[in-house]
Amino acid sequence: MSDFLLEILVQELPYKFIPDAQKQLKDAFEKLFGEYGIEYSKLDVQATPRRLALSVFGLTDKQKDIVKEAKGPILSIALDENKKFTPAALGFAKKNGADEKDLYEKDNYIWAKVEIKGKSTKEILSENIENIIFKMQGPHFMRWGNHEQKFSRPIENILALYNEEVLPVKVLDKTSTNTTLGHRFSKNKQVKVTSAKTYADDLKKANVIVNVEERKKLIVDSAEKCAAQINTVINFDNLDDLLEEVTYITEYPVPVLCDFDKKYLEIPDIVTTTVMSKHQRYFPLWQKDGKLSNHFITMANFVGTDKESMDNIKAGNQRVVSARLEDGIFFYKEDTKTPLADKVEALKGMTFQKGLGTLFDKTQRIIELSKQICAQLKIKDNDIVRSALLSKADLSTQLVFEFTELQGFIGENYALKSGEKENVALAIKEHYFPLNANSETPSQIEGQIVSVADKIDTICALFISTQGKLKKKRPTGSNDPLGARRAAIGILRTVINNSLNLNLKALFDSSLNTLSKEFNIELDSQTADEVYDFVLNRLNIMYEKEYSQELMNACAVKNPLENLDEYLSRLKFVKEESQKESFKKLAEAAKRVLRITKDTDFTCINEALFVLDEEKELYRAVNAQNADSADLRAYVKSLENLAEPIDKFFDKVLVMDKDEKIKNNRIALLNTLKEKFSKVCNFQYL
Repeated sequence: MSDFLLEILVQELPYKFIPDAQKQLKDAFEKLFGEYGIEYSKLDVQATPRRLALSVFGLTDKQKDIVKEAKGPILSIALDENKKFTPAALGFAKKNGADEKDLYEKDNYIWAKVEIKGKSTKEILSENIENIIFKMQGPHFMRWGNHEQKFSRPIENILALYNEEVLPVKVLDKTSTNTTLGHRFSKNKQVKVTSAKTYADDLKKANVIVNVEERKKLIVDSAEKCAAQINTVINFDNLDDLLEEVTYITEYPVPVLCDFDKKYLEIPDIVTTTVMSKHQRYFPLWQKDGKLSNHFITMANFVGTDKESMDNIKAGNQRVVSARLEDGIFFYKEDTKTPLADKVEALKGMTFQKGLGTLFDKTQRIIELSKQICAQLKIKDNDIVRSALLSKADLSTQLVFEFTELQGFIGENYALKSGEKENVALAIKEHYFPLNANSETPSQIEGQIVSVADKIDTICALFISTQGKLKKKRPTGSNDPLGARRAAIGILRTVINNSLNLNLKALFDSSLNTLSKEFNIELDSQTADEVYDFVLNRLNIMYEKEYSQELMNACAVKNPLENLDEYLSRLKFVKEESQKESFKKLAEAAKRVLRITKDTDFTCINEALFVLDEEKELYRAVNAQNADSADLRAYVKSLENLAEPIDKFFDKVLVMDKDEKIKNNRIALLNTLKEKFSKVCNFQYL
């Protein structure tokens, strides 16, 4: 058993690419070893802003020899009239490294057993490493020098070791070595690496912590210790994204305690913490009583502890944050000179999307959709209409213009300062929720309704404005204009999590019609279907771990968007029932009916035309099945009684009788069954 180490040393990587690069590299080598039948005990990928490192332990040194059957030409071509091998057969043998005596006949073809000698693991790695590197994908890949291949950043060195020996690898103009570079500020610039087992320790001597989780723990532990020195705390629970980013932009993180003028605490905490965490990558510190302090921690990617250097780092960061917060306090004071409601008018000068009017126009559409939702839910719309009216008002403020991440949060603050109701203010903030796939949905009905209305309008606006020649602008691959995917998931999660009994299909239809009339855009016949499919695809993704695609297709007996609760209840019910033998028998019977009635529409039954006892018995059983379809469990129980008469029918009755009338009568009977089955699910998918 052997070990393998590969390190790709590069110029500073964009932090968002690094976790994806780790996964790509891991998947690529797992696939490579799988294809060649090479076994290993452990495979690990670590990363810093300057390097991607793959370590593999317990590798087998050689691919196993295999014997496979190779299929040659058909016998009519492989053999002549004297049953001798033709040049075609002999050529096939030569191509596969076989002798004439190794050829044999099978299934009207010439075959040969071909022995394939396994390659050494070293050889396989050397041949594939460069290809794997340049098959990696990510945003903003670049070329450098005279090279045609692209990578995220220029490659500076390739470290490749098989056990303790350098594995010969060439990537562009870089030949593999057993050395790498340490931290930029380390005394140990050049690092000789002994093996995969010693790699992490070798780099530590040069002030590089290559293990991602170890680096993250160091950041948390050192920051918490630093905060405790001034009796403050860090709320890491709300800083996952920041923690990950800082982890991926440092090789040797060192905490530096900084502060800012207390006057900046006068502005809302969300402004101050956004400036620190989102814009400057600082960790805000909180007092033990829950109030924001005027202290923060920055993580320097720095080696050394001399006081002058650390003081310079501290002073530089304090200057930067003070300048940003000074802008914030100025904008806040200017914005709050007038009430939030007065800022709605300014939305008339702000474009929502080219060809689809202004943000003021969008606000009016949100109001109308919100009213329709209220009508469906049979609730009063007073506060909801007010919430919808003010939902986008903060987009015209100076503070949100400067710090776009604050949309909604600033709206809530300004609404309260303007004397608006608390539920209205909360709705302004929460109508943007959920902010991502896993975050919370709006907590109150006002925010829930405005959120759904806003997101429906956004999705429909995107699809209606990208018809014809502009279709390429619709969501494809990694492209997500207007955050349409996030909007669809937001609608679904808000409706499902809060048990809103809504006909989303009707709301999407209404929104599409409003947009088409308002902006004189003729609707494609397919646009509505494309919107439904887009949203339902998100729904399928949300539940793909819980339900199979076949089951979801089966339960979509009508558009799930008409009643999500009913659809999800049906999914759960059918999944549970499908494990029972009685339901399995029903499903088999249903599929037999569906197969024979495909593309038929006969429904008129004439009892006098029934000839055999089995068809008469089935007819009586169908008529006796009267359960209320609203009670799905009772309905299915009733249908299960039909399984036996259906089986008897197919065993004894020839549906396709020579007599056209008898045939059509039997098909009509089966079509009656088909209609009954459709109230449960589409059994053909099960």
